[in-house]
This record gives sequence, C-alpha cells and structure tokens, in this order.
Amino acid sequence: MTEEAIIDIRHLSHTFKGGFKALDDVNLNFGVGVFGLLGPNGAGKSTLMRILCTLLPPSFGEVRVCGHDVTKDPMAIRSQLGYLPQEFGAWRSHRVEEVLDTLAQLSGMLDKPSRREQVTRVLEDVGLADVADRKVKKLSGGMLRRLGVAQALIHGPKVIVVDEPTVGLDPEERIRFRNVMTSLGRDRTILLSTHIVADLGGACKEIALLDGGQIIYQGTPSGLVSAAVGHVFQVSVSEMEFANIENDYEVVSTSVGSGSIAVRGVSHTDQLPDGAEIVQEPSLEESYMAFMAARGRSGLASQAEEHIEDNAVNEASQ
Repeated sequence: MTEEAIIDIRHLSHTFKGGFKALDDVNLNFGVGVFGLLGPNGAGKSTLMRILCTLLPPSFGEVRVCGHDVTKDPMAIRSQLGYLPQEFGAWRSHRVEEVLDTLAQLSGMLDKPSRREQVTRVLEDVGLADVADRKVKKLSGGMLRRLGVAQALIHGPKVIVVDEPTVGLDPEERIRFRNVMTSLGRDRTILLSTHIVADLGGACKEIALLDGGQIIYQGTPSGLVSAAVGHVFQVSVSEMEFANIENDYEVVSTSVGSGSIAVRGVSHTDQLPDGAEIVQEPSLEESYMAFMAARGRSGLASQAEEHIEDNAVNEASQ
C-alpha cells in the first residue's frame, strides 16, 4: 500500500454462486479528495461498494481501507468509514438534531457535551444548521440527502462512500450537494458511485470507469475529455439525414430549427458525418459516451446486465 492510498484495492475479483463474475482483477487506489466510480448499471459498482463497506467478503484479492484489511479487520474499517446508501429516509418523525444525536450515541459518543458539539459541527458542514429542529418528514429531497451525509459523518470517518449521490434531486439541489462533497473532500476520502456522469461534476480529482467487472479507465476527468476530442461532433441535417445519424452514431442532443436538425453526437471511430464539425471542448458526459462507444458499448447497460448483478447482490445478502 502506498503512503497516500486511503483505499487500496489489488487484484480484486468476486464471483457469486452460480458462476457470475461481478468483479475481475480490479486494481484501484484513492487518497484524500473526491473520487468518482462511474459505470453503467450492472457494471459491478454495487458489489465493489459492498466489499469496501465490509458487507461482502471478496472471492480473491486484497482490499485495504485506512490500512486495514476488509476481511481480517472489518470493525476497524467500519469505525473509519461512513456510508450513504441510495435510499435514506428513516427516522421520519424525529427532528434532524435528534437523529444525529441518537446515531452519535450508537457510534459510542457517550459524553453529552462533546456529542452535542459534534452534532452542531456536522449540521453546519452539510448546511442543515438552520433546520436542526425540523422533522425529517418535512425536509426537501436535497435536505434529506444532506442529512444522509450528516449521518455518515457523525462519527468522524476518514472515508465516505456515497451510492448514486444525487438520485431524485432537482438541478439546484444537485449543485448544492456537489458543493458539499467538494468541501468535505478537502481532508477526507470521498468515493461517489454512480451511473450518471453529471453527478460527478468538476469536483472529482480522479474517476474510475467500471464496465463488465473491470476497470477500463482511471485518471483525471480532463484526461478523459482530452481523449474524446475528435470523436464528438456537431452537425445540421435534414429529417431524412437524421435517421442515418441515429443509426450510425450516438446522439447526445438535438435542436430542431427551420428545416433542419442541429445534432450533437459521438462517433466510435474517427469517421464523422459529412459536414460535421469537431467539438473541441466536449463535456464529461460526451467524453464518457465516446469512451464507451469506442469499446463498442453505449453509455447504458442492458436490462439483462442490471438484472444479473441485482440478483447476485440480493443472493449475497441472504
């Protein structure tokens, strides 16, 4: 394990009963900051996160969090790790402050003055200090998501793992949530697992792409964007020509004008449509689509892949 690696994963593989291989020789390491784990549904993200959170023992390989092995010392890892699941909506009849105070006690913080100080600090960190007395059922979706972050922070972990960080949030709440993550990542390791590229924004130091149980890219977002230049294009076509564009390329967006359709799309090769202009500064989402298209994949997994991994994860929890 390198000195700066807070999460260190080496040659990790996991095979479920029935022979489905969810992870295949995964190697990753993350230090302090915000990191993104990106991939289509069915890519293996849920399995990897369950292993990181010591909820599922790996079939093969070594996984360390804060220097502790997930198999040999799970309790030490849990004391250093906070987890925000995709759905967090319990404690609906309790006040926000009560929820955090109760969870702080359950985590072993029995000294009341220091516990109250920690609850106040965490609420300020996530921007909920003004609604400390509000009942959970009265919170907006964005506030509820931030309360989920607060419960993951209450015991002072060095690592926070967040599953599908902005699910169900409106655009304004998504931005606010990403700002909270950026602020918290200054002195912690935060891993955001998602299949929505826009969830990552510009906050991530690095992103890792997981597809078919394998890491197919780990690097900076800017590196992924640079690799996409020449594969993202824009072009104006007629309705008849648009049908060919849809068949041969990944369409990102369209805008209908007077007698033509402005198309922004992705090519899996260097071949672009006639009259197309290369986009010199593609978005992260377009860059991800270009990367997947070059692999012969769209940015979305098939329902079959999602169904397979969901069944495998459910099997492991039984």
